Amino acid sequence: MASTSKEEDTTAWGKAEKKFENKHASEYYDPCQEFATRSIKCMRRNAGDRDMCGDYFQAYRDCKKEWLTQRKLAKANTSTTQS
Repeated sequence: MASTSKEEDTTAWGKAEKKFENKHASEYYDPCQEFATRSIKCMRRNAGDRDMCGDYFQAYRDCKKEWLTQRKLAKANTSTTQS
């Protein structure tokens, strides 16, 4: 089963933030790719049975939500600092 703890999601973004911020404009980078990969592997293991992989999907959604929240906060802090 996948761990959906908030600490793991935050750590995933913390590790990925530097790489994301330093990528080229044309590059796509998803700090939650590890969670996506786990969910795909689960689907393959369970012959496409989505019910068996719910924890993996939730971990990905939680990671993505946290990432987007952090990006919004960072953008808001940047814009208020520059004003």
